[in-house]
Amino acid sequence: MVRALEEEKEHLRAKLGQFKGMFDGIRQTKSLVIETNGGPSSPSDRLSKSQASSPQTDPNDQQQEQPVPPSSDSERAEPSRPPPSDPPAPQPRGPPSDLDMMKEKFAKLLLGEDMSGGGKGVSSALALSNAITNLAASAFGEQKRLEPMAPDTKARWKKEIDWLLSVTDHIVEFVPSKQKAKDGSNMEIMITRQRTDLHMNVPALKKLDGMLLDCLDNFKDQNEFYYEKGPSNNEKWWIPTPKVPPNGLSEVTRKWLQYQKDSVHQVLKAAMAINAQVLTEMEIPESYIEALPKNGRASLGDAMYKSITDDFFDPDVFLQSVDLSSEHKIVDLKNKIEQSVVIWERKMNAKDNKSAWGSAVSMEKREIIEDRAETILLILKHRFPGIPQSDLDISKIQYNRNVGHAILESYSRIIESLAFTVLSRIDDVMLIDSQARGGDEEEAKTTLLDFMDWEPDTKNADADANGNGDAPPPVKATTIITNKRFLDKLETLSGLKSPSSRH
Repeated sequence: MVRALEEEKEHLRAKLGQFKGMFDGIRQTKSLVIETNGGPSSPSDRLSKSQASSPQTDPNDQQQEQPVPPSSDSERAEPSRPPPSDPPAPQPRGPPSDLDMMKEKFAKLLLGEDMSGGGKGVSSALALSNAITNLAASAFGEQKRLEPMAPDTKARWKKEIDWLLSVTDHIVEFVPSKQKAKDGSNMEIMITRQRTDLHMNVPALKKLDGMLLDCLDNFKDQNEFYYEKGPSNNEKWWIPTPKVPPNGLSEVTRKWLQYQKDSVHQVLKAAMAINAQVLTEMEIPESYIEALPKNGRASLGDAMYKSITDDFFDPDVFLQSVDLSSEHKIVDLKNKIEQSVVIWERKMNAKDNKSAWGSAVSMEKREIIEDRAETILLILKHRFPGIPQSDLDISKIQYNRNVGHAILESYSRIIESLAFTVLSRIDDVMLIDSQARGGDEEEAKTTLLDFMDWEPDTKNADADANGNGDAPPPVKATTIITNKRFLDKLETLSGLKSPSSRH
């Protein structure tokens, strides 16, 4: 019995050596060693258990096989692992979809341009105003040539401006309306509709926008003038100089160009009127009022105040007496006059319910002085339409909380800016054409009378034709402010706009 047990042990040891180095053999060897060291089962049971768990192989084959032990644990475990696969290559991302662009744009609006989300952003009105201004700057830039917009840029402009203008569809007001009840009686209820100013001005601005783009598209097929490559030698060196034939443009092209100029001119006047009206309706911020001087004389200075309050006043003579040699000085003059107008208006409103006794300046005189100041502002506006915004306009836009006003102001301002740029490029071509034909250079320039629809003084013209070389006598201030239509324009047309000074 003992010999049989020893033979069985020797047989199991031989088996253990044959399967050494294999994963299953190692596991079985551990099991056999445990059983060999002792256990409750009998030797015959241990033998049958090990034979059942081991693979069935021929003993002759087992003796011929010479197993090669692995050199390391990693090589020992390698047969049980699947072969490593390369990580998938990153897929190239295409352009962002319209939905992604819309999400990004409106996320910036909701955050008030504060991407940290800390609540330090600007108001919704200012965020929308900045978004429209920045969109126009990226789409139009500076229109250097009379040529159509790129198709992709034009499509992006129309798509994204519609996104921003869609906010106006949800700005409503309550209006009374009649509804018929089930019993046949009529009752009055309140319904919502789009705010009146938005309902009128947003479609009008869209129409003006389309007219400007159509005007640029009209220059696609023209071939009588072209632009030199490279910068020009004039003061605006970054704008290419147009070139025309040696004898100038043909009569047909000249008339067609004048028609385009008249169309853009109408767009410019309409955009200016809408923009000025919106700015007039905006409230003057308290921060601007607190920084005002104590009176109009302190704002204007003694010389300008004396000129404006004199019994005889001529706005052209006044503008000739001040320094308008640089853009900075023009803006500074406009800031001083606007401050004076605000001071005088506040004093007149404060005295509506008080007696005027003891006032140094009567109400009638103060109104005349205010009309004179607004006349100067109007002339500055149209004589220098491209100068930056004044402090009053910037302050109104910055502190405005009316989202509807912010959209109308920014949209009309960028249309006004683009129309003025296109008008300037047309004037450049007409000026070169006039020089080529040997004509007067000034005939191609847009005059102040074109903007303001003033008619020339025929009486003075007849007097000059009769040989009267003397200067006409000065006109009383009470007689030059008699046109009611002109006064209405003064009430609505005030302030200069320019997207370049929004920030």
